[in-house]
Amino acid sequence: MTHVEDELNSQPECWTRAAEEAVAHTAALPARGERVAVVGCGTSYFMAQAVAGLRESAGQGETDAFAASEFPHGRRFDRVVALTRSGTTTEVLDLLAGLRGTIRTTAVTADPDTPVMKAADDVVVLPYADERSVVQTRFATTALTLLRAHLGLHTDAVVADARTALAAELPQELVGCRQFTFLGRGWTVGLANEAGLKMREASLSWTEAYPAMEYRHGPISITTEGTATWMFGEAPEGLAGQVRATGGLWVDGGLDPLAELVRAQRLAVAVAAARGLDPDQPRHLTRSVILAP
Repeated sequence: MTHVEDELNSQPECWTRAAEEAVAHTAALPARGERVAVVGCGTSYFMAQAVAGLRESAGQGETDAFAASEFPHGRRFDRVVALTRSGTTTEVLDLLAGLRGTIRTTAVTADPDTPVMKAADDVVVLPYADERSVVQTRFATTALTLLRAHLGLHTDAVVADARTALAAELPQELVGCRQFTFLGRGWTVGLANEAGLKMREASLSWTEAYPAMEYRHGPISITTEGTATWMFGEAPEGLAGQVRATGGLWVDGGLDPLAELVRAQRLAVAVAAARGLDPDQPRHLTRSVILAP
């Protein structure tokens, strides 16, 4: 079993632990009414998009998501939350250093022995969700679960769906597709973006991701036999039929959207195996992007 397989299979246990710990981290996490920015790089940026969508839809306060390198320094925020598995990513550390003394910052990380521990005002460490693999799976979803539980939006049903996602067979025709598009609405747009990234990283697949209502505005033109369109959450009326009419495979995400992401992680590993690739050795990637001064 690869590192990434071992780690993605451990997600139900990680999520349960993070949800139980959420109340202990209340002071370090955004309070109701705060204006918040959530930042990250790569996978963590897409999780930031999901957090922002969840928090705003829950009426907890204005929340934006940014790639750490694109943070708008001219805007006012009450708190910035940085998601960083490694605690060493240059863009995140540079941003936190630049915000010190002006905006309250919180870092959610997996490693307590990294520079981010001193760079942020508050730190939440999830060491049990750390990973050996370059391709992120459990840290990203566990950090999102922590914040989801903090918002009061996590339930035991989410963990049950994750176990289902790990146990159920993947459709063989899905593994054989040559192109994959992932769709979301609201907070699940971030999950769709992350699913596409997992497929690119682990299996070198041609993938795209969009807000579901945007799919009709051009992207559907690539859909045909041998392509797959996967919906995270409830699909817009009529879209499934339109995709099927093209000859493309429609995947209707019936589980909790975060559990659907687990299915997509499994798909990435399965497609990698079918193509003779090692998902633990993704091309041109390292576990953390550390830029030279």
